[in-house]
Amino acid sequence: MAVITTDKLTPTVGALVEGVDRDQLLHDDALPAWTLDALEANGALVFRDLHLDDETQVAFSRKLGTLEKLGQGEYPEIFLVTLDPTRNPAATYLKGTFHWHIDGCTDDIPIMATMLSAHAVAESGGETEFASSYQAYEHLSDQDKQHCESLRVVHTIEASQRLLNPDPSPEALEMMRQRPAKEHPLVWTHRSGRKSLVLGATADYVVGLDPEASRALLDDLLARATTPDRVYRHVWQVGDVVVWDNRGVLHRALPYDPGSPRDMHRTTFAGDEPIQ
Repeated sequence: MAVITTDKLTPTVGALVEGVDRDQLLHDDALPAWTLDALEANGALVFRDLHLDDETQVAFSRKLGTLEKLGQGEYPEIFLVTLDPTRNPAATYLKGTFHWHIDGCTDDIPIMATMLSAHAVAESGGETEFASSYQAYEHLSDQDKQHCESLRVVHTIEASQRLLNPDPSPEALEMMRQRPAKEHPLVWTHRSGRKSLVLGATADYVVGLDPEASRALLDDLLARATTPDRVYRHVWQVGDVVVWDNRGVLHRALPYDPGSPRDMHRTTFAGDEPIQ
């Protein structure tokens, strides 16, 4: 394998990868294992100037894990992240990604990771921010760790969508509730032995706490996890590729004009580790 380097982007999350080109993605047999190890160590990896076409993105992504087919067309593994409803019928739903979240918290098993390739960027806004949910746990006091490990949280799509639409119509509410609620421990004990906090927009309430105390605790933990010194903000350039570990990283997109040409091509890696 060619010499590849990583430079930390923040002390807690993110690394810039240098020394990788498109040809290596397709032909370097050692690169997939290196990438997964680097992802575990850094939470998010940034590759500049790769300018991937869909064929190459899918080919390399398949070397990293099992891909979910969430898109359409020649490469159903590619999901278009755009606010243009003519290109993505779920464009309105995507505005929910403007809030901190972990993908798949209303599923039995969250996705493993996500890769985004920038084909067009917003003139203003549209940056993506990342914060380590591992560090969110590790920075707690011993007393807070013990308390959090005793708690369980109910996650719902409704909770995340109400951040966009706090007073939904009956029809909208019915749609929000189509996916069942999912209860998870607040602290995820991973196979590796590491622990992380399961937080974000889908976190509706803490089981057994009154609503006010529940909301206060979840908001406080999220605020502490995402202080500016613990966040990496990626300012997109056309050609960038970013991959992040969904099991240990919170993320959000910053708002941008719905008429913006911003166009991200996403591959999604199926998970195999339940939250427990």
